[in-house]
Amino acid sequence: EKKPAQVFHFDLYGKRDDKYDFLNENSISSIAWNTLQPQEPELFFVPKDFAVKTDYEEGFTINSLFPNNLVGIATAKDAILINENTDDLIHNIEAHYKIQSNKNLIQKIAYRPFDIRNIYYDTKLVERAREKVMQHFLRGKNIGLISNKQIRTSHIFHHWITNTLTDLHITETANANPYIFPLYLYPETTTQQSLLDEVVRTPNLNIEIVNEISKKLGILFVAEKTNNHQPTTINQFAPIDILDYIYAVLHSPSYREKYKEFLKIDFPRVPFPKNLKTFFELVNLGSQLRQIHLLESDVTENYITKYPIDGDNVIEKPKFEIIPNRVLNFDTIVGKVYINETQYFENVPEVAWNFYIGGYQPAQKWLKDRKDRTLSHEDIFHYQKIIVALTETDRLMKEIDKIEN
Repeated sequence: EKKPAQVFHFDLYGKRDDKYDFLNENSISSIAWNTLQPQEPELFFVPKDFAVKTDYEEGFTINSLFPNNLVGIATAKDAILINENTDDLIHNIEAHYKIQSNKNLIQKIAYRPFDIRNIYYDTKLVERAREKVMQHFLRGKNIGLISNKQIRTSHIFHHWITNTLTDLHITETANANPYIFPLYLYPETTTQQSLLDEVVRTPNLNIEIVNEISKKLGILFVAEKTNNHQPTTINQFAPIDILDYIYAVLHSPSYREKYKEFLKIDFPRVPFPKNLKTFFELVNLGSQLRQIHLLESDVTENYITKYPIDGDNVIEKPKFEIIPNRVLNFDTIVGKVYINETQYFENVPEVAWNFYIGGYQPAQKWLKDRKDRTLSHEDIFHYQKIIVALTETDRLMKEIDKIEN
C-alpha cells in the first residue's frame, strides 16, 4: 500500500540578492523545511494555525443565515452609467446610447464607502444588474450586510452595510467580490398586501438558525419591529437585531485576529450569542456602527475637524501632515488634510486618515476620486462626517472587544 506523500514548506523573505545568496549556499537537503499536515477539505500547502477550528465551526455562516445573496452590480461602463450629478448622468446616457433617457430609471447606488452616487439602472444596459438581490432594495426600505467570501490580504476585512443598490467594488477594486445580504425580501408584485394596505416583506433569514438563536436567548423572534434604531425589547428580538449583532462581531478586532486564517477561506462564521445580556450589548454597538456607516446617526454631525482657510476649494493632491505636539482625546494623534497648497481640514485623527474599509482608506479615497474638482459646501460637510464616522468606528471596535461573547 502506497503511503501519502509528505508536504514540506519553507518561507524565505528579504531582498532579491539575499535570496540568491541563500540559494547558492544551500540545497534541498540542507534547508530547514517545515513538515505540513494538510487537512481536508482545503488541503493547504502553507502553514495554517487551526488550533481554534472546532470553536470557530460551532458558529453559523452568514451565507447560510441569509439564503438570498449575491455580489454587487457591475455596469462595465461606470463612466457612462454612474455619476454624482443626475444632469450629467442623463447627458452621458443620451450621448453614448443615442436614446431618450428615462428619469425613472435613475436610482441611488452605494458606490464606495460613504460615497453614494446615481446609476441609470436600465437592466438592458447594465452588464450585471444582479436583480435577484437588488430588486429588494427598490421595492421598499431595506438594509443589507456586505461581506466577502475570501480575503487574500490579512489586514483587509470586507464588512460593510448598505440600504440601496450596491456596486460590485463597494469595498475593493480587485481580488475580491463582496456579497450583499439583504435583510428583507419583498414580493415580486404589490398584490400581496397586509390589512393596512402595505407591502408585506419577509425576513431573508434561515428559520432554523433563527430558532437556534431564539433557544439560546430564551426569547421570541418577531419579523418586524417598530424602531430600527433601538433594540426590540428584552422579551423579543427582530431581524435587525440579528444583523446588528453580526455587524458588531465582524468588527471585533479580537474576533478578526483569532479567526484570521478562517476568514481568508470562506464567508465568516459568527458565534451564537452566549446569553441575553451580551447579545443586546453587541446589538447596541452594532446598531451604532450601522447608523454611523450609513451617516444616519446624529453623532456624525458633531464635527471634530475644521476647514479654516478660504480659497477655490479645488482638490489637487491630498496629503496628511501631523500637527506637532497636538493630540485629541488623550493619545489620538491629529493632523491636517491638505486638499491643495493652502486649504486643509484641521484636527483630523491619524487613525481616521489611515483607516481601512475593505481595500480602501475612505478618508483618502473620497478626496482622490474627486481630484481637480471644486468642493461644494455640502462636500465639505460630508467629508467632515466621514472623519467622525471613521474615528467613531475605531472607538466602537474597541468597545466591542470589551464585551465577552
